[in-house]
Formats: sequence, C-alpha cells, structure tokens
Amino acid sequence: MSVSTHSYGAAPASVHDAAPVSKVSQNPQDSRASQVSRISIQRSILVSLFRRALSPLVLLALWELASRTGVLPERILAAPSQIFVTLGDLIVSGEMGANVLVSLQRVVTGLVVSLSLGTALALASGLSRQGEIAIDSTMQMARTLPFLGLVPLFILWFGIGEFTKIALIAFATTFPMYLTLYSGIRGIDAKLVEAARLFGLSYPQLIVHVILPGALPSFLIGLRYSLGVGWLSLVAVEQINATAGLGYLINNARDFMRTDVIVVCLLVYSLLGLATDLLVRTIEHYLLAWRPTFIKD
Repeated sequence: MSVSTHSYGAAPASVHDAAPVSKVSQNPQDSRASQVSRISIQRSILVSLFRRALSPLVLLALWELASRTGVLPERILAAPSQIFVTLGDLIVSGEMGANVLVSLQRVVTGLVVSLSLGTALALASGLSRQGEIAIDSTMQMARTLPFLGLVPLFILWFGIGEFTKIALIAFATTFPMYLTLYSGIRGIDAKLVEAARLFGLSYPQLIVHVILPGALPSFLIGLRYSLGVGWLSLVAVEQINATAGLGYLINNARDFMRTDVIVVCLLVYSLLGLATDLLVRTIEHYLLAWRPTFIKD
C-alpha cells in the first residue's frame, strides 16, 4: 500500500515539475521569433518608404543637376538647393510667418462664413421638399459660375479691400459644403428613419438622433473639400491688391523674377492644405469612432 500511495503521489509532482521546464524552454524561441518578425516588418517598411521616395529624390537630383549645368536657367526655375536656402531665410527673418498668418486668417474667416451658410442651406433643402424647390435649383446654377470670372464683378461691387477677398473665398467654399451635406441628408437609410418612427421619435428628435449623425460623414467630407477649395481660391484672391500674405510674396517675387520665392510660397500653400486636411481627418477619426472602419483591433 505504501508503494502504491507513493506512486500515485509522485505522478502529479512529476507533471507539475515538468510544466515550467517546457515554458522556460519555449520562451526564448518565442522571443527570438517575435524579434525576427519585428525586424522583418521594420525592414519591409523601410524598403517601402525607400521605393516611394526614390522617384522624387531622382527628380530632385536631375533638377539640381540641370540647374547647376545651366540647362535650366534660374530665371525659369531655381535649383532645389536655392529654394531651400530661400525658405530658411524667409523663416529666420519672420517674413514667412507673418504672411502665412495673414493668409490663414483669410481662409479661416471665409470658411466660417461658407460653412455656416452652406450648412444652413443644405439643412433647409435636405429636410424639406419646399426648401429643396426654393434653394436647390439656385445653388446648382450658382455653383457652375466660373470663380475667376466673378473676380472683376466682386471688385466692382466691394472694392479691392479685405472684404472682397473673404467674400470670394466664402463664395467658392460654400458649394462643396452644401452639395455633400445635402447628399448625406438625402442618403440616410429609409429603414433607420422607419425604425426611429416605430420607437416613437418625433420629427425634431428624428433629425437630432438619426439624420444629423447619419449625415456627419458627408459633412466632414464637405469640410475637407471646402478647405482644399479655400486654399486654391486664396491663390487667386491674393493677387488683388494684397499688401500681405503668400500671394503678396508671389507678386513681389514675380516683379523681381525670383522663381525661388514663388516656388517656396507654392510649397507653403501645399503644406498648409495638407496640414488642414490632416486636422479634419483627425477630427473625423474621433467623431466617427462608431463606424466599423474606425474600430480598433
């Protein structure tokens, strides 16, 4: 009996003791495998970034070579090295920062006006059949008017001051906001509206809890489009008797044939557009966290 008791007691002990040994023996292998996997992922990312950057780098090298050998004269297009030096000089002197703030203020002011107006018109037209009849046809006609063709008319109406610049930016950015939000409101799934009515929601509650959240993705898309159009329209309006702003720098550079300054200002325009688009995408990431595409693993 003692032998039998000893044999039964020894078996669990041997199994219990064997488990940690297997864990210890497997941990280094798992660690090495995960390390190799991380290195492989990092290497693939670096290779992908290098491939994407290769074409622009080659283009910059050819551009620099053509400028230094005289194939591409400075009066036509400055060398990349000269452009970066000019950018540094404008930043250090403070001239770039002051003019960027003026341009940014114009775009933001015009967008505040256009977003308020475009959102109000889209809500009135999208939520009411009578509103659609009264508003939509006029908006569809107005959005086809050529923006540059309106510049002389706005100058005759409002002069050549800041109001004209802001009014033109507001006019150009109203239509993307209106069109996308109107489309978002009209694209709400009818089943959601029917389910909300079955739950007893009133019409104001239906708008607040169903229609507006459902149209929010379209609103944010319209905001991104409006920001892009705002920066494009700024390039045109800052040619109108501007005394400050990126357009003012471009006008002065054109008079003195400074292609490096012109390219620097265009580069800053594009970076500002990219930054504002990234800002809206970040807002979109948090406001639309309920969508399946934004659920984290």
